[in-house]
Amino acid sequence: MLPPRPTLDNPPSLQTSPIPERMSAVPPIAGPKITIAVYSFSDKTGQRKPADKIANLSSAVTQGAEVWVIKALQEVGNESWFEVVERVGMDNLIKERQLIRNTREVYEKEIPNGPTPLKPMLFAGLILEGGVVGYDSNTAVGGAGARYLGIGVQTEYRVDTVTVVMRLVSVSTGRVLMSIATEKTIASYRSGADVFKFFDLGTKLVETEAGYSVNEPVNYAVRAAIEAGVIELVYEGERKELWKFRK
Repeated sequence: MLPPRPTLDNPPSLQTSPIPERMSAVPPIAGPKITIAVYSFSDKTGQRKPADKIANLSSAVTQGAEVWVIKALQEVGNESWFEVVERVGMDNLIKERQLIRNTREVYEKEIPNGPTPLKPMLFAGLILEGGVVGYDSNTAVGGAGARYLGIGVQTEYRVDTVTVVMRLVSVSTGRVLMSIATEKTIASYRSGADVFKFFDLGTKLVETEAGYSVNEPVNYAVRAAIEAGVIELVYEGERKELWKFRK
């Protein structure tokens, strides 16, 4: 059975976690949330999208994976674990705070206690570093087909693998507390059928083809690998007695 044909009027939908049950099943922390910073989580593979006949200049994986890291840290354990502070757009944040400070100095200089001071920014006790370190194409390739009297069917599949590594660093000591590596397969599948026959003593030709393909989104796989890494980071920290689960 063919998948439903996409239409132009499909409304946008909210993207949910690839592994919501595992994310929500993490026990809450015994104590206040941990303040953590994420500066970057970049693509370190340099891999381009696989293409058979052309040179593709598009990157194979997302160049903004830090957004999925931040979201995973916020949502793990039903949002009970981490308080994430903004560091990716640090320059913009500082400029905006400077603009507020300058504006208050101009328009609040006549009040008795002077301009209203800004609240201090939160500082992080931990930094999460890492990135997408591997994208292996065609780790498994295969298929099957058959043809009889000009009628044929065939199926093909291909599997790629994306690898994510993250490490947790203590701000006070600079020590790497733990390092986690996760990987996720990316499956692609194609199926089709064709007819190639001659009729009326070879004077008339009938040729037709039909098929469809399904490709697992790379962005979905990267997000799943990141969320699995964050979950494992929480459990590994509990095993190393860096924190404890609430009883």
